[in-house]
Amino acid sequence: MRYYLVALFNKDSYSSIEEMQKSICRKYKLYKNMPVLHITLEVIGDPDIEKLNKIIGDILKPYKKFKVKINGAICFDPPYKSVNLKIENKGYIIRIARQVNESLKLHGFDVRENIDNWDLHVALANTNFASRQWSSKEYVTACENTKNLNFHKMGIIDRIELWKPINNKKDMVVKTFQLREF
Repeated sequence: MRYYLVALFNKDSYSSIEEMQKSICRKYKLYKNMPVLHITLEVIGDPDIEKLNKIIGDILKPYKKFKVKINGAICFDPPYKSVNLKIENKGYIIRIARQVNESLKLHGFDVRENIDNWDLHVALANTNFASRQWSSKEYVTACENTKNLNFHKMGIIDRIELWKPINNKKDMVVKTFQLREF
């Protein structure tokens, strides 16, 4: 099973992005339960969870809550049909993603080969866990409308979590790594 290491927003940052997500998902009737907004830092195949938690805990120990820059929309075409907010690949967020990727590779974990080809993003709507598939026309319209919103904002990341790939908020969280206060 693949696991996901994700960065999560504080309440204020989350609520401003959630409005946009709700609007898209309501309009196209995509989800019964809305997915949690997050930034995927790493995808890990069949890990030894205890060893993984220790390594990630050690990496994140010195980190405080930090800001990320949301810089408009980015869309991933079929088969993904994903409408997302683009996160700038700079600052703490990319440093943590690189550090996690390199460290896990050194410890023999199955992680992405090249992190430089990865666009950090927040998925607002896509085909994963959707109650229905949206048409190509709906996807293109949603993508264009989201891009036209020209959403630029700073968000605050207050924790990192390890998730199982299920859309059940209670069962998907394997481990939470709280970041320190400023």
